[in-house]
Amino acid sequence: MVTDPIADYLTRVRNAVMANHRIVEIPSSNMKKEITKILFEKGYILNYKFEDDIFPATIKIALKYHPVSKLSAISKLERVSKPGLRRYVNAENLPRVLNGLGIAILSTNRGLMTDKEARTQQIGGEVLCYIS
Repeated sequence: MVTDPIADYLTRVRNAVMANHRIVEIPSSNMKKEITKILFEKGYILNYKFEDDIFPATIKIALKYHPVSKLSAISKLERVSKPGLRRYVNAENLPRVLNGLGIAILSTNRGLMTDKEARTQQIGGEVLCYIS
């Protein structure tokens, strides 16, 4: 049993990147689906597929690598808010990852979004993870 599904998601992606895998398969949940959509929109992954018709439901993620240097688009995944210690920020104290080159994923009352989107909407929330 996994006590922190978001940390498990990030660890599976991190391990797949370190092993130079092309595809990683992750157990599905609504929060993981939203994180996957954000990673795709921001260009950190190549593609994804939600397989809800089978049991257990899974997410297949195609990882993105540079064609020449074989470096991954994802260099660092870091879990910020943990079940034992939640990290909340208001609109004035939103984090900047790598001085704006990375993203922070926040859980707000309007759903999951990046730090840049939360900054434009002037809302805060729980900082789930940093991605660069």
